[in-house]
Amino acid sequence: MNPTFGDKVEGAHYQTRYGVYAVIPNQEKTKIILVQAPNGAWFLPGGEIEAGEDHYSALERELIEELGFTATLGQYYGQADEYFYSSHRDTYYYNPAYIYEVVDFSKIGKPLEDFNNLAWFPIDEAIAKLKRFISLIDYLHSFRCRRW
Repeated sequence: MNPTFGDKVEGAHYQTRYGVYAVIPNQEKTKIILVQAPNGAWFLPGGEIEAGEDHYSALERELIEELGFTATLGQYYGQADEYFYSSHRDTYYYNPAYIYEVVDFSKIGKPLEDFNNLAWFPIDEAIAKLKRFISLIDYLHSFRCRRW
């Protein structure tokens, strides 16, 4: 069973929004990069899988848009399902999130989305900053302790 998080509101109609996200550690594997949206919320890099994209092409596009990075993907960490409400779009979303490890990356330019802030955080601080994905991050943190 996939980790599930967020509050599923009884009677609400949910729109499915498939997403793919990356956990990108620095070279020392002591920090991960997060993206801060204009509303102040911090997220893992990644986003919605658009029509015609697979996980890899969607993540490749998202990393260029948000970070200006190309990346080599490593392990598929797994899926976590999220329920959330977007006040910006006045929509309830069911977000199956597919999470991948990045084993190498290169900065190829400035992010195409220039309205986000980017920052590297120690793992524990990154977990504290993430509003969403907390259950998944807890899982990844336990995995990191075994792998990193």
